Amino acid sequence: MKKILAALVAFAALTAAAPALGADLGARYYKQPAYTPAMVAAQWTGFYIGGHLGGAFTGSNDFNGAVLSDSSARLLGGIQAGLDWQFAPNWVLGTEGQYSWLGKNNLTATFPGGYVYTNDQRGLGSITARIGYTWGPGLVYVKGGWAYSDNNERVTLAGAPIPFLLDGSHSSGWTVGGGVEYMFATNWSVKGEYMYYDFGSTRFVSPAALAPFGSFHNDDHTLKAGINYRFNFASPY
Repeated sequence: MKKILAALVAFAALTAAAPALGADLGARYYKQPAYTPAMVAAQWTGFYIGGHLGGAFTGSNDFNGAVLSDSSARLLGGIQAGLDWQFAPNWVLGTEGQYSWLGKNNLTATFPGGYVYTNDQRGLGSITARIGYTWGPGLVYVKGGWAYSDNNERVTLAGAPIPFLLDGSHSSGWTVGGGVEYMFATNWSVKGEYMYYDFGSTRFVSPAALAPFGSFHNDDHTLKAGINYRFNFASPY
């Protein structure tokens, strides 16, 4: 009888200890859930690089209304790189550098007397800050900052190049715009963007025959579709 009681006590003790042992083993070998793309998509912090395609449209098409100029739409394509910081669950702050090469389509103005002004605008660049509102994989943003226009200008008289002087450079200016970006995979996002570039007004100092025609404004409107590859994502909120 004593042996039977001792065996029953030992069995009871072992049965009572089993749940605790099982819990310990479960905690020790518990497997964390997989880190899914949806979890990654909720976090925008990190560095990115990408490319874009689109079109550019010159805003101004006259010299104070006196001389009309040809400024048809041009294709563009380029690259961008930037850094974003998601500083709150729904807000993203960032900076971006961008350059777009423009298709061959000159801005040309013909003046009385056989003078022709041509600007082969080869590219547009910018360094901007941006702020956006995010809802997981989506981001709506506005941006603005410094802009650059890669100009190649000339004046001809009866088809021959002649020296000319403008009252200021119009290669440096400002830009503002906005867009929508969507993260469709762990490290990939697509975007659509509008940007306005303004490079101020300028006028001819020489040749003297062009000075009376006044100033002309330099601005561009662009529409771009792009794709980015993103690095260094932190843990999502």
